[in-house]
Amino acid sequence: MSKRGKLFLFFSFLSIHSFFFSQSTVIDTFQADHIRTVQLISDSEFAGIPILKLGQPLRITFDDINGDEADYYYRITHHNFDWSPSSLYKNEYLDGFDEVRIVNYENSFNTLQMYSNYTLNIPNEDTRRLKVSGNYTIEIYNDDDEIVILKKFIVIEKLASVKVYTKRSRDLNYINSKQSVQFEINSPNEILRNPKRTVKTLVMQNNDIKQSITNLVPQFTIANALVYKYDQESSFWGGNEYLSFDSKDIRASTVSTRSIELKDIYHNYLYTNIVRANRRYTYNPDINGNYVIRNLGAENNATQADYVWMHFYLECYEPLDGGEIHIYGNFNNFTLDDSTRMQYDKEKAIYHTKRLFKQGFYNYKYVLLRPDGTIDPGFISGNFDETENEYTVIPYYRAPNGRYDRAIGKGTNSSVNITN
Repeated sequence: MSKRGKLFLFFSFLSIHSFFFSQSTVIDTFQADHIRTVQLISDSEFAGIPILKLGQPLRITFDDINGDEADYYYRITHHNFDWSPSSLYKNEYLDGFDEVRIVNYENSFNTLQMYSNYTLNIPNEDTRRLKVSGNYTIEIYNDDDEIVILKKFIVIEKLASVKVYTKRSRDLNYINSKQSVQFEINSPNEILRNPKRTVKTLVMQNNDIKQSITNLVPQFTIANALVYKYDQESSFWGGNEYLSFDSKDIRASTVSTRSIELKDIYHNYLYTNIVRANRRYTYNPDINGNYVIRNLGAENNATQADYVWMHFYLECYEPLDGGEIHIYGNFNNFTLDDSTRMQYDKEKAIYHTKRLFKQGFYNYKYVLLRPDGTIDPGFISGNFDETENEYTVIPYYRAPNGRYDRAIGKGTNSSVNITN
């Protein structure tokens, strides 16, 4: 597959039992097999897709487990609301220039798994600032112009305020399993002139842009507010709280790790999980699918946290008749691939897999990938209206005859405050 072809992985139009996507082809995130622990860090410690204020700095870190101090470069691109390339020239959205080598990197220290840790800070002496709000991607590529990382982020400007409310579904068939997002956008007068044509909205659950709703239009206006009081059209499956493991000390068993083994590097074996879809909801605090890198004895987690093979087990007395079970979380940007797919063991009646993780605290859950390519996040974990999820709403505005979509605000709300 060509390097450009890799950028368009995992496109699909998903059913109501799966994630919600914009009905247009979008660029998906990507990272090569030897690239691990890609983090785009803004002011939020736990983040899926980073959301920055215009002028706010951004830091990108990643590990190359080949550990050969390879040269990498970066490229920044501005996009429309649907993630197609915008018509802006680079000097219209970028003060300075990109396609510059990343010069800040260090090799791992005192680890069994050798790797090189790279850090890119924006702004820097070459890329001084981003000029406009909207959707962006950053590509990291090597000397052969092969892209090894493609990540998304959003830059917002404060032109509108957004109030977000989480409601239980008004449909009695889903009142115990779905959460509906309602919101109001308080905006300047010029945005109200033709909002059904000039305003678009992005609604996300737990900052997972792959699980988003993008086709809502305002139902009516009250004074300077655009009002969205949808029910099913703006509803998400409640899901369940994420499971977790903590590998800050890979040489000791924990509440989630039943045994350890040292081979070439450490292997940690987790306790077997069970199907939760047929059980009652149990509150379990989580960080909504995200992760934090940490090593109990390290002074610098970036270069002193080791890598460990984590072994996952899911109890299942019969194999699925079609479809695949995957582990799922922001550890790889909510992507399903060969490294997350589980295999069935008939003798032990379990699904199992192993994956390489950098030391830290991680959230994960199990999801079903159906034969038609759709994803069912509640098949294993269940869907409950009590589940704590965070919802984010970002409005975009394109003025008449405008050439790009501006991200003009952000509102958030937690389903802890869910009401009828």
